[in-house]
Amino acid sequence: MTTTAFPIDAIRARFPALSVNDPGGQRVYFDAPGGTQICNDAIDRMVAHLRAGTANAGGSFASSIDTDAMSVAAHEAMADLLGGQPGEIAFGPNMTSLTFALSRALAQDWQAGDEIVLSRLDHDANISPWLMAARDRDVTVRWIDIDTDGGTLRLDELPGLLGPKTRLVAVGGASNALGTINDLRTIIDTVRAHSKALIYIDAVQFVPHVPTDVATLGCDFLTCSPYKFFGPHQGVLWGRAELLDGLAAYKVRPASSQPPAVRFETGTPSFEGQAGVLGTIDYLEWLGRLVAPGVNDRRSALLAAMRACVAYEHTLGERLLAGLATIPGLRLYGPPTMDGRVPTFAFTVEGHRPKDIAAHLATRAINAWAGHFYAIEPVGRLGLADSGGLLRVGLCHYNDASEVDRLIAALKELAA
Repeated sequence: MTTTAFPIDAIRARFPALSVNDPGGQRVYFDAPGGTQICNDAIDRMVAHLRAGTANAGGSFASSIDTDAMSVAAHEAMADLLGGQPGEIAFGPNMTSLTFALSRALAQDWQAGDEIVLSRLDHDANISPWLMAARDRDVTVRWIDIDTDGGTLRLDELPGLLGPKTRLVAVGGASNALGTINDLRTIIDTVRAHSKALIYIDAVQFVPHVPTDVATLGCDFLTCSPYKFFGPHQGVLWGRAELLDGLAAYKVRPASSQPPAVRFETGTPSFEGQAGVLGTIDYLEWLGRLVAPGVNDRRSALLAAMRACVAYEHTLGERLLAGLATIPGLRLYGPPTMDGRVPTFAFTVEGHRPKDIAAHLATRAINAWAGHFYAIEPVGRLGLADSGGLLRVGLCHYNDASEVDRLIAALKELAA
């Protein structure tokens, strides 16, 4: 299979928001960990669905039949992206809502004295739902701690946290705060070797930057958010069919339970959102076929697109890291190189509060977040909760080198 150079100009042309100008110049989006910009393909699919006539599911009239067909196609598309089956895919308003719903379903079988294992590196959407479920069922919570120097999980401690009473291990694929990619292979193998616990992966920051194959990973559940990879505000849950089929979901009585994942699609879904996700997969397939012309199916095209994005983001991230190293008083948190991280970078600058740095960048039309980003556990463990948290910059494949250079120049102004 042949590959071509990364087509950054063609990519940027498919994102209308990238051409917006602010008083400080053409807008630069380094807020990707909080949500990426949406591609034209997703916008067009959403508009086409609404313009042609939307409807609820299951009707015998044309607009309902069309809506059903589109929804089936969206489930098939997400299954291709994640490496699962369409019946294992559930759409929801966001990852947090889906996690709360699944936590309630799973916790019905927990008993007092059971145990779950959570991660100090995670976003609170993969912590609070489980904490509340544990509280309700009198279940003990154990924690995988982090190495505060490297921003990685203390996986050497994991075997000692597992045992015959462990019911669930919930961990992130990549940190939304520090960018750390967790060693999921080691985590999953360790859990399987020491317990019968179910494994829940928050892949919201993982799926946009790493080719994902749930079958190879061997987890039980995985969640992600299409608005973090160029689509509309939606959440997606993947779960192993035999597990989903045995869960009593909290849903209204007339709602279907087949295929297994649909029981977690409570209420009327956002069909326009599903159409947008379908358009997002269209876009990634286009990119995959452009960079690897020899691919002959959608799954292969999606993997080719993700591999090309990883390579491009790696190069762009190295440029950013080199620039950050020139900023006086800047301290980077998390992995020091592009190895073992997604292109999300969190730092402090001596003498400047993170929110003030973000405000300074905003005057230069550079979007970046400051604070804890709902990652209150890692920010607390780093001792930064009372000092304003971190300044976070996140790249994705539609950013370019000139934007990185603008960021570095704007940060250098802080020391002037």
